[in-house]
Amino acid sequence: MKSSTAGKRTSKAKAADVEILSVSPHGIWLHALGKEHLLRYDDHPWFLNVPVAKIFNVQLLHKTHLWWPDCDVDLHVDSLSAPERFPLISKQRGR
Repeated sequence: MKSSTAGKRTSKAKAADVEILSVSPHGIWLHALGKEHLLRYDDHPWFLNVPVAKIFNVQLLHKTHLWWPDCDVDLHVDSLSAPERFPLISKQRGR
């Protein structure tokens, strides 16, 4: 007996394109575009006090940007392998 043909994908990115592997006291282990990365909290402080469920909600946009909609964080994929090339710049919002 043959299996039926799989249905059409509805998501824009493949499931394997981005995945949170683990959240640890040191940072977030992320698999993106075939490579594993550790997003250390020292380099990515936005995630330090974020609930784990919000960290797991990540999307890959245009194969160049990672976006965490629940955290209002987006990172260029290149920053994962060379965070020193992307210095942290923060602007405090008016109150």
